[in-house]
Amino acid sequence: MITAQQTRAARALLGWTQEMLADRAAVSLTALKRMESVNGERVFETTADRVRRALEAAGIVFINSGPNIGVMMDVSHTASSR
Repeated sequence: MITAQQTRAARALLGWTQEMLADRAAVSLTALKRMESVNGERVFETTADRVRRALEAAGIVFINSGPNIGVMMDVSHTASSR
């Protein structure tokens, strides 16, 4: 499961607003805001999965290595999608 911080960081890398991500992931803006909240509010697993897939389709790679988490952008993916 991706974290709220990873979702916000991924959006920042892509330059996407919450509205853009919600649209691309086909989830409600309210659900996305809950998912990205500082409180880490729970959302349905299907919602989180749709968000993750939309970000990955745009070239985001999620890093989960023990206590370390993060995101990076696959620039080869973004260059080939232009």
